[in-house]
Amino acid sequence: MQTRTLMLASASPRRAELLSQIGVEFIQQPVDLDESALTNEPPKAQVLRLAAEKANAAWLQVEGTAQVVLASDTMVVLDNQALGKPRNAEHARSMLQSLSGRQHEVMTSVSVRDATRQKTLCVVTQVVFGPLTAVQIDDYWATGEPVDKAGAYGIQGIGGQFVKSINGSYSAVVGLPLYETVQLLKEFEVMS
Repeated sequence: MQTRTLMLASASPRRAELLSQIGVEFIQQPVDLDESALTNEPPKAQVLRLAAEKANAAWLQVEGTAQVVLASDTMVVLDNQALGKPRNAEHARSMLQSLSGRQHEVMTSVSVRDATRQKTLCVVTQVVFGPLTAVQIDDYWATGEPVDKAGAYGIQGIGGQFVKSINGSYSAVVGLPLYETVQLLKEFEVMS
């Protein structure tokens, strides 16, 4: 039973689906922030900071209408460099070629806050891609799926065919680590 009103500070349909999957009712209200890295900021510090900043920005918008805010940020990291979302087909092609046949990390942070406290954590999952051909990459771009995805792929969609293995949380790669999110929502009395 849900005891407090939750706001999801994200426009992501994938995060909304994951929250719905665990039976949480929420209102969805995205926030718009500059997501650029700070000078010399490591990817894990950036993903933690962005989730916390999104939760704080959302709290200012909904104070009084929601009792708890949940925000998240996901980053694909290869060789300690964040890949971000592709700017165009050439950028996506470059990212997917660099991931081909290699292991990378997906870092997903979750930040939950209410009127008196905030807690932010990060889940890191290792993902291994099989080798990709230029034709596979071009055909994948043509589907439109990579356009708004960190690292230019979606594991829950067509891009899942490139994933040879994962070590960690599948739902975190999709955009929200469910186990850790449930623990936070229980701590903030959204879930019992």
